[in-house]
Amino acid sequence: MKVFRTLGIVAVLCAMVLTAAAQSDSETLVVTASNTSPNNLLVYSTAGKLLDSVATGGNGGVAGNAGGIAVAGTRVAVVNFASRNVSVLTRTDAGFHLDQVIPAASSPVSVAFGHGHLYILGTATVESHPIYRFAVAPGADGLATLLQADGSAAQVGVLENQLILTEKSNVIETVDLTGRGRVSGGPTLVSNIPSNVNAPFGLVTRDNQAYVTIAHANEISLVRHDAVITTTGSGTQSAPCWLALDGPWLFSANSPSMSVSRYLVYGNQIIQVQAVAASFHGAPTDIAYRSGWMGVIDGAGGVSHLSIFRVDWNGDLVAQSVATINAPANGVAVIGSED
Repeated sequence: MKVFRTLGIVAVLCAMVLTAAAQSDSETLVVTASNTSPNNLLVYSTAGKLLDSVATGGNGGVAGNAGGIAVAGTRVAVVNFASRNVSVLTRTDAGFHLDQVIPAASSPVSVAFGHGHLYILGTATVESHPIYRFAVAPGADGLATLLQADGSAAQVGVLENQLILTEKSNVIETVDLTGRGRVSGGPTLVSNIPSNVNAPFGLVTRDNQAYVTIAHANEISLVRHDAVITTTGSGTQSAPCWLALDGPWLFSANSPSMSVSRYLVYGNQIIQVQAVAASFHGAPTDIAYRSGWMGVIDGAGGVSHLSIFRVDWNGDLVAQSVATINAPANGVAVIGSED
């Protein structure tokens, strides 16, 4: 009898754990933006169900970029390219609501949070906005003009004491931050950029280093301390464009190949271990990872798809859902249950 009682207790405990895990997973959300005029934040469950559509108060229209949506805690920032501003929304128990619409110095393409700031990369500038307890400052406390400033800006990433930026007209650059996180001084061109550089696109950062795609050269580079350290080819998959990072696993969304590849990264090494980890109906335009979940946006002809994956302990992508969006959606971010 004791044995059966013990087994019964174990079964109940297991059920409780599984229920808790399911509840935790159900709190994870994936967001994208319609990228239309007017622009809307689209909120999805991991099952691919549209839960909410919230007007950003601005107009979309951006393309050829990544990081058009950024998340920090309960805050979500969304670029409104055509109206030259950035929306800040807050997640509450009742859903998302629009808090602020912040003017940008140039049409915004990418946003990132870090060091107590919201960073906005525009077509010609990068700027820092301090974050206070209840709001993001509408005015910038730091501003720099990009090296090219020709409208080809692609993405901004946050390092330990710098920002790293890409411009598709063959520039990878950094901008210093003060101890308080404010943009300070002008951009510096990263050294040792490969001689065949052709269209730096997406990037992902960790600590003091960044992985950067050089899409038209079919390469991914590791940048550390203002220099390219390592560059590796993408093999059979063409034009790695956008990146996501999960521990030792680096994922690249390869737009013309309509695929995601998986790499093992450590030290100075970037090693492709799975050429095709997932395939899509259209060309991927952004990718994001958080808390064991990955979202990928792909699209063509004004119709987009949001693919949602569970990432297992071995870095394998386990497909969960696909949602069709009748809009040229831009940007993707995962909001984990811990947020």
